[in-house]
Amino acid sequence: MNRHEHGGQRADAVRNRARVLDAATRLAARHGATNLTMDAVAAEASVGKGTIFRHFGDRTGLLMALLDRAEHQLQARFLSGPPPLGPGADPGARLRAFGAAVLQHEQEYHDLYLAAALDAQRRFLVPAYQVRRTHVAMLVRSLDPRADADLLSHALLGYLDTALTHHLLRQRELGLARLEAGWVDLVSRLCT
Repeated sequence: MNRHEHGGQRADAVRNRARVLDAATRLAARHGATNLTMDAVAAEASVGKGTIFRHFGDRTGLLMALLDRAEHQLQARFLSGPPPLGPGADPGARLRAFGAAVLQHEQEYHDLYLAAALDAQRRFLVPAYQVRRTHVAMLVRSLDPRADADLLSHALLGYLDTALTHHLLRQRELGLARLEAGWVDLVSRLCT
């Protein structure tokens, strides 16, 4: 057993956690996140179910960890990636790019976002939402220091809500390009 510590966890525990996340990612890609079971993940990762429960608590915890992994990819793009999404572009251009990036990202991980959907009371408290909201509020504040950036950031993120975009794309069949154009129109109106 490897006893080297890594951030308070044994190296073998860190490896097992990564192995479980990799296995869950593969299974979700093959069969959909809504069909993800702890038994299947344990078999795919070659670990016992107890290992999964120790690291993630339950299926929702595992889905949230997968979502967190996907969200970190998006966050890296808008926090430190190239303009216009990342730093270096004017706030209006960054805000327009942000909406398109979120819409595209959530379509790539569509099944995972829907499977991990939280109840209405918790969904606005999760760190991923808070990072997005803080970023949008900062851009709104840069555009207009007099604006209620906190309230406007929530309103703007409402346009990008996973359940709403699912409804518009899948049930109303509006198309991603139309949603992106609507976002750009909304932000452009805010910028004038």
